[in-house]
Amino acid sequence: MDGPFVVPFVAGLLLAMLLPLVGNLLRLRDEWLATLGLAHTAAAGALIGTALHLPTFVGSLAGAWAGTGAKQLGHGRNSAYGLMILGGWATTLLVAANTARGEALAHALVDGQLYFAGWRELAIDTAVVLAVLPALRWLTPRLVAARFCPERERANGSASWRWHLGFDLLAATVIAAGTATVGLMASFALILVPPWIAFRIAADWRHAQRWAAGLGVASYIAAFWLALALDQPFAPVLVALLLVAFVPLSKIGVVRGSAATSAGHAG
Repeated sequence: MDGPFVVPFVAGLLLAMLLPLVGNLLRLRDEWLATLGLAHTAAAGALIGTALHLPTFVGSLAGAWAGTGAKQLGHGRNSAYGLMILGGWATTLLVAANTARGEALAHALVDGQLYFAGWRELAIDTAVVLAVLPALRWLTPRLVAARFCPERERANGSASWRWHLGFDLLAATVIAAGTATVGLMASFALILVPPWIAFRIAADWRHAQRWAAGLGVASYIAAFWLALALDQPFAPVLVALLLVAFVPLSKIGVVRGSAATSAGHAG
């Protein structure tokens, strides 16, 4: 790998590990559609921030957090996520049409601009990973318990809204970093597909985390190498690889599930 591509590669690699871990919890909460809404609002915020001469990540983070606020007002309903997607898309295109270099920046955010990531993006992504991983370790058991044992929280009078809101802000921050580094659709693909496969294959939560992160990293490395070797844009190659990997790997999960069901009937 040539020198100019080392920094972008490492910056994206960090997110390829982190985004699927966040995606596991979003899939657990049936909120995968929210990630696409947050990615759109992050892209819109990044473009507005750029027009105001702010760093891309600052605008992306503001947009993602604004999307989190809209999500809270919508009480986590799919209709609210749909409005976030439409609002972010419309804002992105309108800002792009009315600012200098707006159209090029909008395409970069949606299609992916990993090759242009520099030391600033690497520093931001490193800081996000170092902050989010310990927070995920603390939040995960609480979110899992809230998902499967909500009556326990009500009985104990726990203020569970604090860690739900905390995770929403955490997810928005990771999506903002992903949108600013690898682009909207590549971030969405890393959040959606590896957890989807992991949930079909893994026997428990720990293995699901390993599967999701491993698939994210492996697909990222393969896509980066292929895109450079074939002189192709990175994001579409990554999405294509994830889609190609989904079919055979998901079949493993179906076979395992059928075998477990048959064993249960036999017992």
